[in-house]
Formats: sequence, structure tokens, C-alpha cells
Amino acid sequence: MFTPGAENFLRQAREIQDEELRKFSSRITSLLQNHDLGNDTIDCLQRLFLIVSATKYGRKLDGKFVELLQKVLCLPKCPEQIQALCAAILREMSPSNCLILSCDEIQDAKLLSLVSSILLAQGNKKTEVLAVGQRVVKVLEGRLPEGQSSRHLLPLLSKIISLSPASLTEDQTNLVSKRMVDWLRYASVQQGVAQPSGGFFSNPRARQPGPITEVDGAVATDFFTVLSIGQYYTEDQWLNMQAFSMLRKWLLCYGSEGANSPNSDDKSEVDGSIMSMVSATSTSSRLLPPKERLREKAFEYCQRLIEQSNRRALKKPDGDLQKACLIEAVTIMDIICRQDSSYVYRTLSCLKILHGRISGDLAYARALLPIAQFFLNHSETAAVDSEAVYKHLFTRIPAQLFHSPMLAFEFIQFCRDNVQFFTENLSIFRRSFPNLFKLLAWNSPSLISEFMDLLPALLGADTAIEIFHLLLDLPCLAAALDIQLRSASAPISDRATWDPAAKPASCLEAFHHPLYRSSFQYLLRLETAPRDSPERLAPLRQLLGSMASCPRVVQCADTIPVLLQLYFGVVAEFADGPLINQLVLVLLERSEQLYEIPAFKADVHRVLSSQLVLLCKLHPSLVVELSKELLEFSGTVSNIRNKEDIFTYVVWAIGEYMSVSYDKRCTVEQINKFFEALEAMLFEITQLRPSASIPKYSPRVITVLMTTLTKLASRSQDLIPRMSLFLSKMRAFVQSPAMASVYSEEDNEEILTRAAELMNLLKMPSVAQFVLTPSAEVASPRFHRDTNVSLPLAMKTASRLLERGTGFVPG
Repeated sequence: MFTPGAENFLRQAREIQDEELRKFSSRITSLLQNHDLGNDTIDCLQRLFLIVSATKYGRKLDGKFVELLQKVLCLPKCPEQIQALCAAILREMSPSNCLILSCDEIQDAKLLSLVSSILLAQGNKKTEVLAVGQRVVKVLEGRLPEGQSSRHLLPLLSKIISLSPASLTEDQTNLVSKRMVDWLRYASVQQGVAQPSGGFFSNPRARQPGPITEVDGAVATDFFTVLSIGQYYTEDQWLNMQAFSMLRKWLLCYGSEGANSPNSDDKSEVDGSIMSMVSATSTSSRLLPPKERLREKAFEYCQRLIEQSNRRALKKPDGDLQKACLIEAVTIMDIICRQDSSYVYRTLSCLKILHGRISGDLAYARALLPIAQFFLNHSETAAVDSEAVYKHLFTRIPAQLFHSPMLAFEFIQFCRDNVQFFTENLSIFRRSFPNLFKLLAWNSPSLISEFMDLLPALLGADTAIEIFHLLLDLPCLAAALDIQLRSASAPISDRATWDPAAKPASCLEAFHHPLYRSSFQYLLRLETAPRDSPERLAPLRQLLGSMASCPRVVQCADTIPVLLQLYFGVVAEFADGPLINQLVLVLLERSEQLYEIPAFKADVHRVLSSQLVLLCKLHPSLVVELSKELLEFSGTVSNIRNKEDIFTYVVWAIGEYMSVSYDKRCTVEQINKFFEALEAMLFEITQLRPSASIPKYSPRVITVLMTTLTKLASRSQDLIPRMSLFLSKMRAFVQSPAMASVYSEEDNEEILTRAAELMNLLKMPSVAQFVLTPSAEVASPRFHRDTNVSLPLAMKTASRLLERGTGFVPG
């Protein structure tokens, strides 16, 4: 967030109109043409840069003014601050048609850096990238004049290989690789000299360079690295640090060609070890080609960083730098091993020791990811079992560091990048999905996109039901994780006062209460527990209801509908009949047991009801096989009030699939039982009493109930008179005072029209059978939703024919 002063400056910059900007540019033009390069010009250029960079749309500057900025930038004696401001403005105005700059003849490294940055900002044009790349390498190839430094060019080189690696030839990459060897390995181990102040009392002895030290204060006895500490740094030390920062990118772009000999894949362990020993000597290392020598020196550099990371830093920033460098070092060693397998054996022993040292320290948790990646890439080559590395990673890290956003993102990315290997070879991956869901629960919605790529790999016949429960309980999990964190940070004196015998007064007390302890433990479990009963979480959901308004819990709840849609789409690909039956039963049960967030419950009910249609279409026999459970669900009035969408779709499924055409086991007795239950339900919700508080049921529920009852009657024709009588009474129901006080005229008309159509159909049982129970060839699962498909059209057609309406010609 900006300070109020900064916000005021930004607002003024954005509000400047084009005419004011033109006048301001004219003032700067006058200053620059008069070669006034003092403080006034600097101040004006700073304000101009703020103006052109403060808006999303590009500001228009006069072409001649833009050319003037380019000329001033290249003046031989232009002050550095003026040059930097001119370059910044020109970059902000890019791409520009007024560009007259060229880097071909520039000798000064700093000016070349500024000009090249402008050229590279022109929209990734290959000609500019190629020209800059050739010039930068040309300057690096020669000897720079006194007072100039190559370190201004390395960021450019990094940008070039990102935009167009092919812009450098093999000879050029070999040249830079040789330079990088020198920068990485042969930097001075003496500190730089402080710039003299020029004062009368300045002491020449005080400016004598001292030795470089380690992060723990000890004098460095080996070569310089980014973890070497000094008060002042020499030019070659800065180049060392910059070279390491771009080493990974360089190796990935140019390190693999010629990495191995034609028979390198056939090297035995002994051959690899011998090769490593030979390449370790400085004499033989000098005989290696540039790329292989760079790999050797980079490997030594990373080994030194790993050794330095074992030292105890005196300052916290140095400790943070240790961890960052350790991650980078392990990643680079992995790249080197992928390019040359002879390094695998040396790296393996080093990383085994490193893993044993840092695995117990959560501060180094992020470094465990590249170590695990190394074992994943090379354990087969080295014939080592790395199961313990993965088990520690998947069981401990998410459970204890779910609240670290950076670790959570990197962990999910690590899983996503290796998901195929984990799915095929690592059982602990799927067993640990409750731990992975903790990362999502705490960090949603920032991880939702990555997790959607991961969820299909976690789903299977053995995990589908448990993951369904966990998805629905994800907001509850977010609340529980919040309590777990607060409990860990609560003073011990406070925790000691919590009486286990008393009823907990808060969620924090309940975390340690015997009544809720097992529920918390189950919700926060590390691995899958399919045999445990999720029903144990019902009291916990009520307890955690007080946290339903927490922003983290609400954000987590908002992601569930999207994840449920994905879940059902994946499960539909492998689910068989028994699994679908089980899933439908769990769906009906859990529709009642959800975390108490009204918007969340409504969204989940909407998704579950739509997915019920999908499950019924996949396995229509479930209506017969689950007739007892569906009968109980559809015969409960409270299900209409609490979950109308699901109730409506269950009733529709009964009418659609309770038929011998879908399952030969369907009996008349089952049809009659469903008819009686649904008839009683329809009678109950349509017999409104004016004196009572009248609940309003949606017209859709009433019309779906009527349609389903008519379908059932058409399949058991003894029920037709009974249903016809019921439908004939619907006019009285619609015209009753109670109905008129609750439903609108349009709702009444909808109910009455559907009742008349159904009653007309029942007058012709054979037609009713065809229309209401179509054959598989013409059946469509959209009958209950779309008014423009077969069922409503056929009903209206039959109704008009029976009523002998004039002017109607079917066809």
C-alpha cells in the first residue's frame, strides 16, 4: 500500500491532461537543448517518468522529444542519473516508432546496458534481441577499459537467453562459459576497499582490505561464493554473485549439448566414479571442453554452498540467504546430474548427508523439495531406495507448515510436476491426500487452479468416498487448522487452566477437550482412514459454527462447488454400479450434514442435485437397488424445506428410472410403494390451512411430484383412476384462499396447466405409457428441465388433441 503522500502524487500524475503534458515536455526540451543537466532537469525527468508510468494506457510524447531523450542518453559526459532517467522513460514509452538507438558501436558497458534495455523492451523483436546479444558477447570477449565493469552486462545476457537462446552461436556460448568459470571459481577472497572520503583525518591503513569471512564470522579458507561475507566487495566478487544468479538458466539453455559422450548412458557405476575422480582434479579439469568445465566448477561451487549452509549465521538475513542458496545449489546439482550422469554418485552421498541434517529442522523445509526431486530423478540410476525421503515429505511437511503460502505453492507445484510418477510408483502420495487438502483449505483460493490439476490423480475407487467427505468438510478443516495454530501459540499457563471435565467455552478449549479430541484428530489426520466413520464430525461441525464468518473459512467454502464439479466429472470416468450406489447414499446423507454457512449450503445443494442426474444416467438401476433409501428420503417433508433442489431431482429420478425398461427387477409392488409415499407427500404440501403459518413450496416441486406420480400410474394402471381423481382436485387447490395468499397468478397457472395435461394423458393409458415412459432410443435426461424437448411437447400435443382445440394441426 502507498502512503497518503505517494497516493496524492500518483493521482496528480494520472490526472494530467495531454496539453499539460505537452507543455511540460517543452520545458524539459528547453533544459536539455541548453545542456542544463543539473538538479532542475533531474527533478523534471523524475516527474515525467512518474507521469508516463502512472497510467495503464501509454502516454503520447512528441517524436522529436523522444529523439532528444535518446541523444541525451548517449552524450559522452551525461551524468549517470540523467542517463538512467532518460532510459527509464524510453523503456516506459516502448515500443516506439521513433527509436534511433543502436548498440553496435557502444563501448561503455553501463551505457550499453541502458541502451540495450530499451531495445529489448521493443516487443521481443528478433532483430533487436540478436543485435544486443552479439554486442554484449563482443564486449565480454574483449578487455574493458579501466573503470568499467562487466557486471552491467550480465542482467542483459540473462534477459537475452530468456527471450531467444538461439541468438548466441556455439562459439559465443563457449566463450561465456569460460568467463563464468573464472567468475565462479577465481574471485578474490579479500574484501574490497572502501571509497576514500577525502577527509583530512582519513587513515590509509583503515582502508586496507581484510579477509572475506563466513556467515559464522570465521575467516574464509576456501574460494569466494555468494555466502561469503565482506563489508565491501571487489568487482570480481560482484561478478561471482551475478554469475551464480544466472547459472541455472545458463545450464538449462546451453549446458546439455555435448554433455555426454555417445556411450554415456551405458557407463557403469565404477566408470562414473572414475570419471568423477578424474574430473575433480584441476589439471584434467582444464582439459575439458568449456561446457563440461563449467559444469565441474558449478558443481564445486554448489558443494561449497552446501558446506557453508551448515554454519550458524550470526545475522538473520544471512540465515535466510543460506536457505535460498541451498535450494538453488541442490537444484543446479540436479540439472548437472541430468546432463552428465557421472556426477550422480558424488551428489547422492552429499545429499543423503544433507537430508539427514536438515530433515528435522522445519526452517529448511523448502530445501527438502529439490532434494526429493533429485532422488526422484536419479534414485533409479543410483539404485537407491528413496521411500523414506518421500514419506517424510508427504506426512510431516504439509501437516506442520500448511500456513506458509510459499511452501504450499511450491509443494503443490512439486506434486503437479511429478504427478504421473507419484500415481504410478508412490503409494504414500495417494495415502497422504488429507495432508494435501490442508494446503488447499488454508491457502484457497490461491491454490485452486493448481489443485484442480492434482485432484484427478488422487481419486480412485478406494479414495472416492473419503475425498467426497473431505471436500464437503473443507471449510470445517480450515477452521480446525486455525484453532490448531492458535492452540500451539497459546501460553502454557492458559492451557493448564482448561478443565477437561467442564463443557468447553470456546473452540480453542474444545481442541484439547476429551469430547472433541478424537474428532479433531480425525479431521487433521495425516493419512487416509477409509474405515473410520465421518459421522463423528457432526458435533464438531456444530462447535465450529462460530467460525463460519472467518474470511479464511468463507474463502475456502467458495472453492468447494468448483471442486465438486471436477470431482464428479472424474469419478464418472471409473465408477461402477456399487460405487455409484454408495456415492448416492453418501450424497443424500451429507446434504443434511454441511458446515453452517448458508451460501455454502445452497451452492453445494445446487451442485449435488445436478450431479445426481449424472449418477442416475450412468447407473439407472440405482433407483431399484436403493429403493428403500430413496423411499425414506422422498417421504420426508423436511427434505423439501431444507434441500429442495436435491429432493426435486430425487423425485424426478424415481419417475424416470423406476421402470422395467431400465431394470427388469422393477416390480409393481415397488412402484405402488413409491406412488403411495409421493402421493402422501403431494397431499400434505397442497392441503394448506389459512389459519396456520403457511410454508411455501416451489411450483416446481409440485409439478415434478405430479409428473412423477403420473409416470408411476402409467406403469401400474390400477393407479390411474386414483391419480386422475387427485389431479382433478388440483383446480380446487389452486383456487383456495390459502393458495392465493401464497402463490402468484403465474405459479397457479403453471400448476393448473401441468395438472390438466397429465389428466388428459391418463385418459389414454397407451399414449401415457409412450409419452411418460419413452423407449431408450428417444429418452432424454433433460425432460425435467427443458420445456422445448420431447416430454412437455408430447404432453401438450396429447392434451390439445383430447381437448379438440380448433385451428391446431399437428405435424
